[in-house]
Amino acid sequence: MSLTSGDRPVSPLVEIVASQKRGEARGLGSVCSSLRPVLEAAVQQALEDGAPLLVESTCNQVNQFGGYSGLTPVAFVALVRSLANASGLPGARLVLGGDHLGPYPFRGEPAQSAMAKAAEMVRAYIAAGYRKLHLDASMRLADDPGEPRGPLDVQRIAERCADLCSAAEAAWAEARSEGGTDAEEPPVYVIGTDVPTPGGSNEVESAVHVTTASELQETIETTRRRFLAGGLVSAWERVIAVVVQPGVEFGDQAIVAYDRRRSGGLIEAVRKTPRLVMEGHSTDYQTPRALRELVEDGVAILKVGPALSAAAREAVFLLAHVEEEICRLRAGLEPSGIGDALEEAMIANPVHWQGHYTGDENQRSFARRFSLLDRVRYYWGVPEVERAMARLFSNLRAAPIPLPLLSQYLPQQHGRIRAGALTNDPGAMLRDRIREVLRGYSWAAGFQPGPKEGA
Repeated sequence: MSLTSGDRPVSPLVEIVASQKRGEARGLGSVCSSLRPVLEAAVQQALEDGAPLLVESTCNQVNQFGGYSGLTPVAFVALVRSLANASGLPGARLVLGGDHLGPYPFRGEPAQSAMAKAAEMVRAYIAAGYRKLHLDASMRLADDPGEPRGPLDVQRIAERCADLCSAAEAAWAEARSEGGTDAEEPPVYVIGTDVPTPGGSNEVESAVHVTTASELQETIETTRRRFLAGGLVSAWERVIAVVVQPGVEFGDQAIVAYDRRRSGGLIEAVRKTPRLVMEGHSTDYQTPRALRELVEDGVAILKVGPALSAAAREAVFLLAHVEEEICRLRAGLEPSGIGDALEEAMIANPVHWQGHYTGDENQRSFARRFSLLDRVRYYWGVPEVERAMARLFSNLRAAPIPLPLLSQYLPQQHGRIRAGALTNDPGAMLRDRIREVLRGYSWAAGFQPGPKEGA
């Protein structure tokens, strides 16, 4: 529940940051997905936890032009709020965030036009009701000097970050002048760009670079100076986190597990830094124990996306196995062919996976179905796939699914159904499979009691 400070509410994020700085191991998972089952599962988990729900979208996924999800900021906010309202999640517990907000989608353009579009995007996010913004101007633009693949100057990154913050602050001031409950809560900001590859990398090494204490301090101090020089004193006071690389990563078939021994200097530097915590990206597929250690070490915001959509994909594939057996038992049921529909959709439009999966055709076919990068998540909205999903659910709802099949293919859900904690319904089981991942984040963040099995 949000608190108040003077005449303004305080974001649940601010409360968690304050707890961290008091030495409490508190954190929050950040759900980065536009898939409806993932969002539904996240709302259900937040209700069970009695916790805030942080949902984020990236600049590629949601922007003023629709992004790859086809959703503008207003449309994405409407979707998330409708799901929250339908389930009874209090509005004060829902936080909407923007991830990597900056010129990345427009990086092929000269700086003037790319930054103008990035500023427009930031304004659209604020106007739609987003109140947590990760400002990221780390990418080279078409007319930036130097090597195209080389790092951008830290000073230039900070300058552009401040420009984006100015756009956000102006949009918030305009929203306040127009009134409304959204406008009462000021935006909070996340800075820093030392991140794993968005959505994972197809080239993963066990010795990933961990952000050093000096790199952390340079990011903070350089950005602070640019904010203050730009008159963004109040905004700088609302910077709550720095994005770092604590040593976690995942790829096509590999996971780099968190090892706190490699992050000692970074952890100590953050503990000595007033007000700021760390935000960790690509925490997908870490064990609950590793997530808990990240929170204990000051990574208060844990981004997760592909692990959630992969759990949804796993559930669908397992339900398809159940469907195969049911169609053998019951005459007249036509199998959905959901697996074939996905494969055909991915081959027909390879833009979302062809730069990520390599090898011969057998290896690429395997990756399309099972890769931890989960590029499948871009294809659930293809009409043919949607029709196959509807048939899958229709077939599975024609009669109660036999318990032996659930025990064989979905043993965790079978146990929960037997215990009366879950209904024998494919949609409920799909969401519960996603919540298996979310429960690990809830425990790590301090919202679920007791250690998780296998942690």
